Order: sequence, then C-alpha cells, then structure tokens
Amino acid sequence: MTDVRRTDRWTIAAWGLWDWGSAAFNAVLITFIFSVYLTGPVGDNIDGPFTPAQYYGFAIGLAGVAIAAITPIMGQRADVRGTRRRSVGLWTFVTVALMAALFFIRDDGAIYFWVGIAIMAVASVTFQFAEVNYFAQLRQISTPETVGRVSGFGWSMGYFGGIVLLLLCFLGFVSGEGDTLGLLGLPAEGGLNIRLVAVFAAVWFGAFALPLLLRIPEIAPSGEKQTGIVDSYRRLFSDVALLWRTDRNAVFFLLSSAIFRDGLSGVFAFGAIIAVSVYGLSPSDVLLFGVAANVAAALGSVAGGFLDDRIGPKLVIMISLALMIATSMSLLFIDGPQGFWFFGLVLCMFVGPAQSAARSFLTRVSPPGRDGQMFGLYATTGRAVSWLSPIMFSLFVTIGGGGDRTGILGIALVLLVGALLLLPVKDPSRSK
Repeated sequence: MTDVRRTDRWTIAAWGLWDWGSAAFNAVLITFIFSVYLTGPVGDNIDGPFTPAQYYGFAIGLAGVAIAAITPIMGQRADVRGTRRRSVGLWTFVTVALMAALFFIRDDGAIYFWVGIAIMAVASVTFQFAEVNYFAQLRQISTPETVGRVSGFGWSMGYFGGIVLLLLCFLGFVSGEGDTLGLLGLPAEGGLNIRLVAVFAAVWFGAFALPLLLRIPEIAPSGEKQTGIVDSYRRLFSDVALLWRTDRNAVFFLLSSAIFRDGLSGVFAFGAIIAVSVYGLSPSDVLLFGVAANVAAALGSVAGGFLDDRIGPKLVIMISLALMIATSMSLLFIDGPQGFWFFGLVLCMFVGPAQSAARSFLTRVSPPGRDGQMFGLYATTGRAVSWLSPIMFSLFVTIGGGGDRTGILGIALVLLVGALLLLPVKDPSRSK
C-alpha cells in the first residue's frame, strides 16, 4: 500500500492544529482543571474506603488497560481498510461529545462523581484511539528529510495550545473569589463555571480538529483481507513475531522508548508536587510555572525537530535525556523558588525534543502501510510501563525518609534506564 502524501505548509499546519486542539482534553480536563474539580468538590460527596483521587486513579488505570489491549488492532484495522483519517475524525468527535457531557456533572451529589469518572475514563480511551491514527499520519505529511521538524512542530502546537487555552479558561471561568467567577462572571453554584469549561474545551477541540479532516488525504486500503476482531489479534501477534524476526531494532526501540517516555511523563506528573512541597512555590506560582514550562517545552520541540533532521532522532533523544538527568541531579542540591524556576525550566525544555524525536523515530522504522499498527504498539508499550515512574518516585521518597526531594532520583533513574536501553538501537536515519 502507498500512502497518499501531501507535504505542503497548509497541510502540515492543518495537522498541527489537531495537536493544538487536543490540549483541551490533556491540559484542561485531565491535568489542571476538570480532574481537580472531580476529585475535589464533586468527590467530597462520596463515602468509601478510598479517597476520590484513588477512585479516579482506578478508573483511569482501567482505561489504560483497555488502551493497551485495543489500540494496536485499532491502528491495524484502519491501515487495512484505508480509514485512517476517518478514524481520527470518528474518535475525535466521540471524545468531544464525552467532554461536552461533563457539563451535567454537578458538585452536589455522589452520583455525579461516579458518572464523571466513568466519562473521563471512556474519553481517555477514545482520545487514545484518535491519537494513534493521528500519529500514524506523520508519514503522509512529511518526507524523510522533514519528518523531524514536522513532528516537532506538532508537539509544539500541543504545548502552545495548552498555554492559550489554560489562560483563557483561568481568566474567563475560574479566576477571582465569591459567588461568581472569571471575567465572564459565571455562577460557581453547582460547579457551573467548571462545567462550562468542559463545554468550551469540547468546542475548542472540535473546531481545531476540522482542518485535519478537510486537508489530510485518506490512505488507500492495503488490499489485505478484512477480518473480524479475533483474526485481527491473530494477525497482530503474527506481525509482532515477524517484526521480531526481521527488524528487532524496531522492537528494541519500542521497549526503550516505553521506559524513557514514562520518565518524561513523570517530569510533568510530579513537577507540581515537588514545586510546592520542596521548593516552596505557591499554588498560583505553580500555575504560572506550568505556563512557562509549556513554553519551554514547545520551543524545545521546534529546535529539536530541526536537529532531528540534521543529526537523527536517536542523538536528539540521547542528548535530551542526558541533559535532563544532569539537571535532575542539580535539583537535588538547590533550594528555594528561584533555583527551581531555572533548573525546572531547563528540564522541561528537553522534554519536548525527546517526545517529538521518539515519534519521528518510530515513523522512520515503521513498515510502509503499518504506521497505525506500529503507533498502536507504541501506545501499548507505553501503557504497559506507566506504573514505573510513580513507583520509583514513591520508592525513593521512602528511601530518603519521606521527603519528596529524593523522589527526583526515581524519575532520573527511569530516564537513565531508558537511555541505556536505547544505546544499542540503530538510528534509522543513519542506516542508509
């Protein structure tokens, strides 16, 4: 199968706008605003042996199991049927509908908490279905000479979109005190202001997804026989076995990238925690640092993308991981907000290039016509080790006597293991 390729600037911009819009789900709902509302005011209404945050974690964890089990065949079936763009559109707008449904999650009844975490969990799955096929489009909109910078552009659009949307949501819907909040003067009763954030985020995501659907060409069917779900899994296992026999380099990359990508996730997952508990930042300072961190990561993604095309994705990843490990070691010995601001932003600057180069690396090693399946495996391997950074952070906090500072060592160790596993992997851009 030969993918239809379109590599002009307008097409690349249309593709990047999906990443810009997807920040509505990742930054607004999952990370900063709606999850906090759900586990805070809404969760205060429930009783049980676990905290609201624990119940929410269980729900998202179950979603992760579903993602790991299903995404490879979702990508595979889109490859076979020639429905990659259609799959991006379908699962994007299912996710948008679920985001909008969060409008009905009030903060004055226990039932709203259970419905809310169910919606968030299902939306996490449908979002990943869309993202797998979105990643797989990278080959269609780039050339071997530009895949790095195009991937970096997409990552930077995601970070910049998150910055803009978070500021709009904070200023318009959340800021201030009293019965009405934000510049829009929205009532806080029943969580209305936060519920309207979910609607605004849904509209944002849907609107910025449209250019991709109008501009990116659809792939042609592979010509292989379309089969049922059981046969799709049989084909998946057969293809993985074939990949092991014919291209172990790709398999080892999937394994190594799963480790270091979990370390990259740990940087953002625990950054806000240690900012407050170790370095003395106030909650409002953390939000400002979050904006600055996204700017640093976005700029790093752009620069890393250009380096990717010049020196290869492996070297970009290795340099980024090495500098992140060194910066993490520096954080162990500094105190106060000023030191955290400097070294924390340096750390975040190298997260984007590593993420972007990992995506371009996989695009380069994916067999033609198998991009969707390979990015499905990329999601699966990532989910399979998603417990690693939280466990290592907690373990090193315990070893250090309960202080969060030593948890930094746990994240650094995950990054180091990922880097060491990547060392023997051959760079596909340097093998020709």
